[in-house]
Amino acid sequence: MKVVVVGAGIVGLATAARLAARGDEVVVVEKEDDVARHQTGRNSGVIHSGLYYRPGSLKARLGRAGAESMSLFAREHGVAVETCGKLVVAVDEGERARLDVLAERAVANGVPARRVSTAEAREHEPEVSCVAALRVESTGIVDYRGVCGVLADQVRAAGGRLRTGTRVMGVTHDTTGLRVQVTGRDGDEMVRADAMVACAGLYADRLARTCGVRVDARIVPFRGEYFELTPDAAERVHGLIYPVPDPRFPFLGVHLTRMVHGGVHAGPNAVLALAREGYTWRDVSLRDLRDELSWPGLWRLGARNLVPGAREVARSASRRLFAASLARLVPGIGPEDLVPAPAGVRAQALARDGSLVDDFLIARGPRQVHVINAPSPAATASLEIARHLVDELDRGLVRGA
Repeated sequence: MKVVVVGAGIVGLATAARLAARGDEVVVVEKEDDVARHQTGRNSGVIHSGLYYRPGSLKARLGRAGAESMSLFAREHGVAVETCGKLVVAVDEGERARLDVLAERAVANGVPARRVSTAEAREHEPEVSCVAALRVESTGIVDYRGVCGVLADQVRAAGGRLRTGTRVMGVTHDTTGLRVQVTGRDGDEMVRADAMVACAGLYADRLARTCGVRVDARIVPFRGEYFELTPDAAERVHGLIYPVPDPRFPFLGVHLTRMVHGGVHAGPNAVLALAREGYTWRDVSLRDLRDELSWPGLWRLGARNLVPGAREVARSASRRLFAASLARLVPGIGPEDLVPAPAGVRAQALARDGSLVDDFLIARGPRQVHVINAPSPAATASLEIARHLVDELDRGLVRGA
């Protein structure tokens, strides 16, 4: 079977590698000149445990399994990885109840986590501020770019092709298969295939509509801005320190993450980006803005979250406020301890009613599977998502869909 895989982020590459390993003819189409240029290559490198997600959801099931399979994959292939664990901390009494809920969710999701006292928390992080904490042992850190390099090599070794600098412009189908229209360095071309798996990230909804697949959600880009701690400040953080998340949002809040190659990441916040590749406030796309502002879900989301949204924008504009958020976790961190680091953009699907799509979302078309919503923990779960997508593709072909 010949399969076109759209997107060379970690989910696309994992899917392509799985298809190629079983003998399928695989062509990976990527609009950038290299792999892992967007969400995969711009995150903080955390292997999530599956702690936060609704029990029974794809995020919970695939994230939990992915924490194990990603760590094993990295170790088997010589990619930098460390299972260091993390602390989720309640910094005041008002957060204890939310920490209790998180502890219950850990049990429901089969995540190895335990409640610890302030004294026990400080055995792991001597300078942390908390009244109670949750210690999650299975959280790790990894070089996701390195993982993508291995996956790309696996695709090529199995006879697959990676076509970078190439975009999919549309798809037509008949009883014999698909005709995928692409454009790239060599001009326009029609690629015939038996099936297609689209892992298009920031453009997932737009590509699905182009391919005739109906999706009642819109990708809305949220920029996550990061800093790194100066070397002196970084010595105060031994591992990963997270706040108790606000249950209204899928974002985990500004946190501190020791990186697998050294240094400590601080962030991210979450502000509406003005372009799907809006890595700074200066990056503006009129087409992307029109897409965002014409979607009723965005206005409904904004109306319900004016104060939290304004707080995120203020923190984006003020290094002092950003540092103050970190100082809740580790007192004494100040603006002078922060060095700007590259931002990332989260491709978040937003429903028409203004709710953020909470789980991984997959849409199907004739001989097609489209990943519409795959934000964090998609990198952690990528090998498991790939397994799921291949199964979905095979079931669809059996049904003739």
